[in-house]
Amino acid sequence: MLFIIHWSFTPQTRNAAIARFLKTGGAPPANLKVLGRWHAVGHQQGFGVVETDDLALVQKWVLDWSDLMTMEVFAAMTDTDIGPLLGATLSQTNA
Repeated sequence: MLFIIHWSFTPQTRNAAIARFLKTGGAPPANLKVLGRWHAVGHQQGFGVVETDDLALVQKWVLDWSDLMTMEVFAAMTDTDIGPLLGATLSQTNA
């Protein structure tokens, strides 16, 4: 399954978050595959896309950072995966 993780931090936790990131590289738990991670230029936030079949790994990663950041997790689907569902929805609406 895919998940989008959005994070933000405050000016008060900025330096501690930077220090932890530099020390750990922001590494996720084993078996949580990071597909990409982006940092918003000029803002104290960013997001990543991860893949796993074990939601507990996502929760562990969030808990590892929750003392310094607010993190929101969203289940996600690719265009390929959601396309048939969207088509079925339109079919039902037009029936």
